[in-house]
Amino acid sequence: MVSPLRLRRLVMLLALPLLAACSVPEPGNEGGIHDPYEPANRRVHEFNKSLDRSVVRPLARGYTRAVPDGIEDSIVQFGDTFSTPGYAVNRLLQGDLRGAGLNTVRFATNAVLGFGGIFDVAKEFGLPAEATDFGETLAVWGVPEGAYRVSPVFGPSTERDSAGRLVGWFLNPLDIALPRPERYSGLVARGLGGLTERGRFSDTYDSVLHESADSYAQTRLIYLQSRRFELGARSGGAPAEETFTDPYEELYGD
Repeated sequence: MVSPLRLRRLVMLLALPLLAACSVPEPGNEGGIHDPYEPANRRVHEFNKSLDRSVVRPLARGYTRAVPDGIEDSIVQFGDTFSTPGYAVNRLLQGDLRGAGLNTVRFATNAVLGFGGIFDVAKEFGLPAEATDFGETLAVWGVPEGAYRVSPVFGPSTERDSAGRLVGWFLNPLDIALPRPERYSGLVARGLGGLTERGRFSDTYDSVLHESADSYAQTRLIYLQSRRFELGARSGGAPAEETFTDPYEELYGD
């Protein structure tokens, strides 16, 4: 059996080529907005906006109108259950044995008692979701955030989170253990979950992407501050009111 330390070393070797070109902010700009690729990012952002306007938004609205809320919720829950073994691996890599154990028990409970994971039975037993990702794992290891990046289709990210997304695809044991095409069921469920979110919060998405004066700057602000707050809260950092400026305050006021 591979020890947690050896597993961490193996995964870090996989991530190193992706992190080698990470950009470092200028001295004094730590914690600010580091966006040396802004011209290229803006072009990708405009592509994503066009894709959202012509494909994603109408598809999401049609999907949420056609599919009952209960079925949508079950699909979202199945996607979360499918992802839970990956959460457990990341918690293990972060040195969080408690979180790894909780995710393992949560997965087993929902997979067996939740009819393959479509119901969140574990929550009723006091086992809340312990979601995480390899971007957070890299942050725990001390890897800097790097520059802000916008990816086609996937949208806003950072160099660290982009590397985390790529490596994270190889960390879920179900993606290895299950045969094709069953291994793709989680990916499909997460994609449908994305449509659910886009459809249910359509007005909020539209206000940022299609109605703000500078949708690129607004999206960048919301992503960076939300992600930093999320990682700080999970790691037990400073209280939210000391580290987080509400990104929606500028949009909606008091």
